[in-house]
Amino acid sequence: MHFESHQLEIPKHLLALAEKLSPRTESMPRRTFLKMAGASGFALGCYPVFASAADAPGTTQTATLKPTQQPGAFVSIDNNGVVTVTINRLDFGQGVQTGLPLILAEELDADWSKVRSVHGTNNPAYADPAFGIHLTGGSNSIKNSYTQYRELGARTRAMLVNAAAAQWKVDATSLVTENGVVVGPGGKKLSYGELAEAAMQQAVPDTVTLKDPKQFKLIGKPIGRLDAKAKSTGTQDYGIDVHLPGMLTAVIARPPVFGAKIKSVDDSAAKAIKGVQTVVRIPGDRGGESVAVIANGYWPAKQGRDALKIDWDTSAVEKVDSVAQLASYKALAKQGGNQKYKDDISALATAPHQIKAEFVFPYLAHTPMEPLNCTVAIKGDSAEVWTGTQMPGFDGMAAAKILGIAPEKVLVHTQMAGGGFGRRGVTTSDYVSEACQVLKAAQSAGLTAPVRTVWSREDDVKGGYYRPMHLHTAHLGFDASGNILGWDHVIVGQSIVAGTLFESMMIKDGIDGTAVEGMKEPYTMPMRLTVHHPKQNVPVLWWRSVGSTHTAFVMETLIDEIAATTKQDPVAYRLKLMAGKHPRHEAALQMAVEKSGYGKKKLPAGQAWGVAVHESFESVVAYVVTATIKNGVPKLLTATAGVHCNLAVNPKSVEAQVQGGALMGLSMCLPGAAITLKDGVVEQSNFGDYVVPRITDMPKVAVHIVPSADAPKGMGEPGLPALAPAFANALARLNGKRLRELPFKLA
Repeated sequence: MHFESHQLEIPKHLLALAEKLSPRTESMPRRTFLKMAGASGFALGCYPVFASAADAPGTTQTATLKPTQQPGAFVSIDNNGVVTVTINRLDFGQGVQTGLPLILAEELDADWSKVRSVHGTNNPAYADPAFGIHLTGGSNSIKNSYTQYRELGARTRAMLVNAAAAQWKVDATSLVTENGVVVGPGGKKLSYGELAEAAMQQAVPDTVTLKDPKQFKLIGKPIGRLDAKAKSTGTQDYGIDVHLPGMLTAVIARPPVFGAKIKSVDDSAAKAIKGVQTVVRIPGDRGGESVAVIANGYWPAKQGRDALKIDWDTSAVEKVDSVAQLASYKALAKQGGNQKYKDDISALATAPHQIKAEFVFPYLAHTPMEPLNCTVAIKGDSAEVWTGTQMPGFDGMAAAKILGIAPEKVLVHTQMAGGGFGRRGVTTSDYVSEACQVLKAAQSAGLTAPVRTVWSREDDVKGGYYRPMHLHTAHLGFDASGNILGWDHVIVGQSIVAGTLFESMMIKDGIDGTAVEGMKEPYTMPMRLTVHHPKQNVPVLWWRSVGSTHTAFVMETLIDEIAATTKQDPVAYRLKLMAGKHPRHEAALQMAVEKSGYGKKKLPAGQAWGVAVHESFESVVAYVVTATIKNGVPKLLTATAGVHCNLAVNPKSVEAQVQGGALMGLSMCLPGAAITLKDGVVEQSNFGDYVVPRITDMPKVAVHIVPSADAPKGMGEPGLPALAPAFANALARLNGKRLRELPFKLA
């Protein structure tokens, strides 16, 4: 069942992109139904592709139902009343495997104890309803699918009610639903399980009335995650746990310098290791070459990889050196470039108070706890892929191209992933492409079994893609009252979207929008912002909270420095600059202040307060922290967060995301949290030399949510950006030193 792309009403600015990414399909009448399960259950409707992202509750009218508005690919109810909801996203820790079913179950009036959740595939049904591509990213999962999943639940409920009305021969408007049951005249009841088969025969309604938020029984309540038991007992399966009959495992030797070729390979020692089936050369990422050792398990494959003797040819590729790179960035910052803001800053020259600052941010690796992995199998003219992916549509298309299989014949099974933070959403599909190249080479060598390609931790740290290195230079002037008279700012760093299918949308006037997000707002000031995007032979990618990882630090530490210079309270000064024009920022900041005791509670000697507030992905998080310095080592003690994300669908998930974001924000501050290169080779390899926080580094984190009934915004990433500047601001109050670099260097 297919839908022509012209029927999908893709937003114009994404039409060309969606055309490139999605398999072409043919149309199906809106009242055609597909039985998705056997005698044990049912599913309604057909495969959706796009849906309305409207925020407002109430009656939804559609002249013709879009595929995403039909419940068929999303809802299955078995005869015991168990409701299985398919999610259109990857869950890699952010909790959408609970959040999306919760939204649907609210409108369905389901018995929450009987709700289950599964991942979707690369089927067009599971595209983001706002963007039209398969995407988990940008903190969009709940935000973009909130109305979609409410409507799916409401339509399913209506079909169940209509089935009950037909059986009882009564008007459907006389019936009500509660906790997985339809209740009729005289208290008669039919469970959803009893009605499942009959409901499948009902038409999907064009019009549904959504609940008033005052009627919510699930949305807005703190609810435990559906996957909590499995994850806390070690029984949760991830992509790396996929096991197929006869499956082989591959480990890859990648070039030490990105894009390098192979001069020669001596694989005799590798082939002599018990369990090794073959050794194959494959095309690598970014034009390079690699060698894969395929064996009957991970350990022999790794031993075989370690036994390879490879002579690499690095003569034709740039060998980035971090020291030289920084020097070149500093030189570039002094030159003219593309301008994001062009305000009049002429008053800067005569400003009574001036600050000149230079900030340096290193490359950062994602280092999810589950390293990258991908399993691929071919049967006849079709293929299947099992992996934790943020972009199954991209990956399915990449697999089809490499394997020489029609795109509609490639099925991507999205797996639960053990973290990712952006690394599993790569437009080049690097790790999926590698796995497909391995399988293709294995088949050429006579091996027909499925192959699982697994990365080690060292492979992950050394193998790209990274948060780009950035240099910021700032020159700002202000008066004795803290009024900013002029701000001249330069950013130098690689673009993460240049050369990708997102370039036409996200690069404007030569500036990658992700590099400048968070600059200037929410404060009132004249700013000239110049941006340079040098090209380097280092693969780069979004990293949790993207550009805000560095822009928030720059903005919030400099704003804090102005407050200190002009002897103003940092909270009061921020509120003054906002001038009442940013109520969500103000509410989040005031919430953090109130709950932390800032301004009321006296801290012990040797401790200090730090404050920062930042908006990313349409949500605002403010931190008020306390910190100390012990034996020259900075220590974050407490972090109180004020959060404005509009409606918190599940406050427990919001709290968890902010706690996780705070920890990841802290990770940027710790000495050793940097990826550096020498002669083109990444110097770090594992957690011994690429630092991540330990449990002893974690502060006490308290999360407080500003109440709101407005449609929800993103929460996967906004908890990260404001943590590091708040920490730095506290340290500056302790030792008088303003930190200009991450990770922190106090000496």
